[in-house]
Amino acid sequence: MNKRQLIANKIFNRGSIPHLCAGWRLKGEKIVFTNGCFDLLHKGHIDSLLQAAEMGNRLVVGLNSDASVRRQAKGPERPLLDEIARSWNLAAQTFVDAVVIFDEDTPELLIQQVKPDVLAKGGDYTPEQIAGASFVQSYGGEVRIIPITAGYSTTALVAKARKQD
Repeated sequence: MNKRQLIANKIFNRGSIPHLCAGWRLKGEKIVFTNGCFDLLHKGHIDSLLQAAEMGNRLVVGLNSDASVRRQAKGPERPLLDEIARSWNLAAQTFVDAVVIFDEDTPELLIQQVKPDVLAKGGDYTPEQIAGASFVQSYGGEVRIIPITAGYSTTALVAKARKQD
């Protein structure tokens, strides 16, 4: 299998993710879930994803669709990269095991399909604000907050690029 196919094989649709996760569970692997837009993948994203990956054996990343990103208050030009490019950027990371695009405003339904052992989210959230937290806790799963890497933000990078134009 070539390297391009290795990356493509880590991008899953909603229908196949429950089966994939069930197989990992049968092997006794601990599944971690995190999510985001991941527009312009930067060091802050990588730090967060690495920390999430270290919480278990398998990392599933929920990726906001283009439409989902547009409904957030990130600005009219976002996302800068389309969902296909963003999914490939994530899947190319060796510590990411699966990427799934979701179209809803929150990943709650996807989290219910994945049923992760750990739900990890960046430090700009409290556990009460995290979509899917109560569901994960209902079966004994953990909700973990990942500290933010200071100085890295897509919004700040976009603003900086505009100033240099």
